[in-house]
This record gives sequence, structure tokens and C-alpha cells, in this order.
Amino acid sequence: MTRQSVGMIAAALLVGSIAAAQTPGASNNGDIMPALLQEVRGLRAAIEQMTASASRVQLALGRLQLQEQRLAAATARLTEMRHQLATAQRQAVAVQEQAAELEGALSGQRPMPGSPPGFSAEQTRALVSEQLSGLQREATSANANLQGQLAQEAALANDVSAEQARWSDLNQRLEDLERSLRPVK
Repeated sequence: MTRQSVGMIAAALLVGSIAAAQTPGASNNGDIMPALLQEVRGLRAAIEQMTASASRVQLALGRLQLQEQRLAAATARLTEMRHQLATAQRQAVAVQEQAAELEGALSGQRPMPGSPPGFSAEQTRALVSEQLSGLQREATSANANLQGQLAQEAALANDVSAEQARWSDLNQRLEDLERSLRPVK
């Protein structure tokens, strides 16, 4: 209810009480006015309390909605990072497997990859050794990238956990507010 509605109710009560007091046979004119005034004050206090409670509920709901948006955004960032992490892990494993194959070929445990036409065995071995060095550098870089992404994923997981805790706290406050607004029986 708005203040205008409260004013209209109070005015109607006062007009009614004045009309009742002026009717012939009204014996307790002095007793009616204080009782009506007390009733109007009680109604006004109740309406003000309802208005304040409604404002608190709206504020709590607004905060909860904002927190849900923050939680959803943090979860989306974590999901994206986990996809990137999975891709980086696959790439690191692929590079390591290629390097292991070339190491096996150089050690004689695996057949040497086909050499370009006109290359001697020694030239092919030097080419494979050069490729292995490049793959080892790439594997080192991939592992460093993977470690960085693992750290980012852990930080994002902590962010999601913190946002979930904030959401739970706001949800608990809203439930407490709801309990406080229930009528006393």
C-alpha cells in the first residue's frame, strides 16, 4: 500500500468516527476518538512495516540475481578454461609421442623414418636428430603452457567456489528474511 492509500483509510476512519460521534445517542464520544486514533496509528505502523519488509525482500532478490549472474559467468569461464586445458593436454601428449618415436628411431629401437631421396643414412640421422630437438623444444613449451593453464584452472575453480559460497549466503539471508515475515500464529 502507498502512503496515499493509508491516508485515505485513515481519513475514512476519522470521518466515520466523527459521524458516529455526532449521531444522537452516542454516549461515549470521548472513548471512541482515542480508540480510533490508536487503531489508525496501529494500521499506519503495520503498513510502514510491510513497506520496509517489501523493500528488504526486493533488495535481497536483486542481490541474489546479481550473484547468480556472477556465478554463471565464473562457471562459464571455468568451463572454457577446462576445454582449453583438454586441448593443451592433447597437444602436449601428441608432441611427446612424436618425440618418443624419434628417440626410438635414433636409438635403434624403432625403424628410422623414410629419408628424403638422395640422403645418406647419416644425413637422415642428422635430420631426425634436428626434428627431435625441435619437438623437444615444442614439448617444453607445451608443458609450460599446460602448467600455466592448470594454474588458471585452479584459480577459476576457486573463484567458482567463492561465488557459490556467496550465493549460498545470500540465499540463506533470503530464507531468514522470509521466515521473519511469516505471520505469528
